[in-house]
Amino acid sequence: MHQMGLPLERMPDDALLAGLSTGDPEIAVAFVRRFQHRIFGVAITVTGDAQLAEDIAQQTFERAWRHAQVYDSRRGSVRGWLTAIAHNLAIDAIRTRRAVPVDPGELAMLLDTITRTPERQAIAEETSAELRDALAELPREQARALVMAGIYAMTAQQVADFEHIPLGTAKTRIRTAMGKLRELMAATAAQDGRTGHD
Repeated sequence: MHQMGLPLERMPDDALLAGLSTGDPEIAVAFVRRFQHRIFGVAITVTGDAQLAEDIAQQTFERAWRHAQVYDSRRGSVRGWLTAIAHNLAIDAIRTRRAVPVDPGELAMLLDTITRTPERQAIAEETSAELRDALAELPREQARALVMAGIYAMTAQQVADFEHIPLGTAKTRIRTAMGKLRELMAATAAQDGRTGHD
């Protein structure tokens, strides 16, 4: 029997955390089992990348193991402490992966100068004007979601987090904006065809 005579799965969180420092592999496994879904959930919510989230979850448990002795229950629950570690590691991972953090002020400007960015240099000049015009036709929030996904290569989850909207709403905005953009570009191309631009 372990500490307090309780089976591991019934041990309080802080007792299980304290047990990590004993190096008992059973305690380590029980600790990971108890919190892995929550920690992975936090990591994938922030990063939108399952592989990265797994790495972050592993780093979170390593950090918890190393710092178990400094945990102070007066400053919050073990669950809250682990969640904060995972969240901070995930934010750091996103920052290092994304060279340019998204500045909300930049997004509005980007909608007007979308075609001047290096990512869009491949688009021909006349297509660029059409793209800019088509984007201007979209509802602002759809255009913003499309810019975040298209220019900044943000995942739908990152768009959702950034805009403080549900994931489903972010996906719908991106998908709807893409569909409308295609229709607008096709309509413009058809119009050009009728006016003799070939």
